[in-house]
Amino acid sequence: MLKRVAAALLLATALAGTAPVVAQSPAPATAAPATPPKLIVAISVDQFSADLFSEYRQYYTGGLKRLTAEGAVFPRGYQSHAATETCPGHSTILTGSRPSRTGIIANNWFDLDAKRDDKNIYCAEDETQPGSSSDKYEASSLHLTVPTLGGRMKAANPATRVVSVAGKDRAAIMMGGATADQVWWLGGPQGYVSYKGIATPPLVAKVNEVMAARLAQPNPGFELPAQCVAKDFPVQAGDRTVGTGRFARDAGDYKGFRISPEQDAMTLAFAAAAIESMQLGKQAQSDIISIGLSATDYVGHTYGTEGTESCIQVDRLDRELGAFFDRLDKDGIDYVVVLTADHGGHDLPERHRLNAMPMEQRVDMALTPKALNKTIAEKAGLPGKKVIWGDGPAGDLYFDKGLTAAERTRVEAEALTYLRAHPQVQTVFTKAEIAATPSPSGPPESWSLIQEARASFYPARSGDLLLLLKPRVMSIPEQATMGTVATHGSPWDTDRRVPILFWRKGMQHFEQPLGVETVDILPTLAALIKLPVPQDQIDGRCLDLVAGNGDSCGK
Repeated sequence: MLKRVAAALLLATALAGTAPVVAQSPAPATAAPATPPKLIVAISVDQFSADLFSEYRQYYTGGLKRLTAEGAVFPRGYQSHAATETCPGHSTILTGSRPSRTGIIANNWFDLDAKRDDKNIYCAEDETQPGSSSDKYEASSLHLTVPTLGGRMKAANPATRVVSVAGKDRAAIMMGGATADQVWWLGGPQGYVSYKGIATPPLVAKVNEVMAARLAQPNPGFELPAQCVAKDFPVQAGDRTVGTGRFARDAGDYKGFRISPEQDAMTLAFAAAAIESMQLGKQAQSDIISIGLSATDYVGHTYGTEGTESCIQVDRLDRELGAFFDRLDKDGIDYVVVLTADHGGHDLPERHRLNAMPMEQRVDMALTPKALNKTIAEKAGLPGKKVIWGDGPAGDLYFDKGLTAAERTRVEAEALTYLRAHPQVQTVFTKAEIAATPSPSGPPESWSLIQEARASFYPARSGDLLLLLKPRVMSIPEQATMGTVATHGSPWDTDRRVPILFWRKGMQHFEQPLGVETVDILPTLAALIKLPVPQDQIDGRCLDLVAGNGDSCGK
């Protein structure tokens, strides 16, 4: 199986027209250069929680081992805001700003002035386009209100090349930004597509061709690594049985390809080929490529985070990253890597209940938007009327604009009374309460819930209420037919905590277990390439990557 999947990453070799590379042990460490790196490689592993990172750390043999054994390791990084979803998380990684500044408060929010019935806006949508909807749209960076690191680099030196490749459009767009040269994501069985409107380059056509050929072949599945054997038992969630999968798929099964290590292998192959074909890191200026690896998230939602599926996925991720870094080493590029995640994740309650956590629950159907609207409308004396808009049984809730002032007052009062009395609800904040809270500072692990909420609060898009469930309440209700079985999005550490790893050849390894934020990544990288960033334009701080004496932040 190893030979079969490694071939996907080594596809980069064929695409670049060079000889195959064989994974080798890293060269002995030398002093890290004082000059700026020629290439920044920013990797986001979707739903790679700090818990998942730590659970398998002793088993790493590939790229993750290199980063953890030779780099600067911050195992207690934080997506510090409350809205721990894909789009907000990716918006923080290369902007240095929390969602309260990036404007990306969720994957979806409601604009009650929108000229469409559902009022639902997708974070990477250009809703100004005719016929746009939250699930059928023209992808865009329209809603991102701040520049990315690539955007700042390009503003300082227009020769800078900025490339972004990911499994999801929102990952690619939020890390690449508005001025990126090329932004690509996996658009379906047809392969990788771009929102920039550029003609498909020969490299991307070749990637898509090879992906189609790979998809046309079945995958018999992956062997079970030794560390995954104890995970191999079935768990029932509604009509779904999970926990024993190996990612076997039939020929042509795109969904099976997408929800598997094969997707990340193809994305890394594309990224390696793009670096070679565009000669990134080979010119006078520093370039940047961001890479969004989405399979861990798809696996977590579909199978949970603690079965054979997630265990195999992390093992394959480690191996594919190792081959990817070896490819860059062979090319002699002076590159720096940062690897983190957009959010964490929580395993399905059914498996938790089997493993010493009998209190784990699924959310009450009464908290789903349709049921909640019906209940509050009746309690406010407005039966049958639309009074509340929401996207799920947690998060932002919006009062309908058709309500009179008196009706709105009644709806708010009834909603607060009902929700605050519900046994699964931790708290409900009003928009006024959040707005009155100062932007948080200090160690992210010590923030209160309202401070976390403030870090995700953007007045023009945030709701009238913010509903937060208690810990160990999964926000997917129990249903006979289950789609996804597990998710994230809570304000709890399972979803907030992510690893943050930096690596550059020759740097001295160190580990810092205290909390830092993903918004610290941009100023840290900017300091390495000597790019000034005004502190009042960002929320993060520079992290000194020099172990012992010296300071990479230039202080």
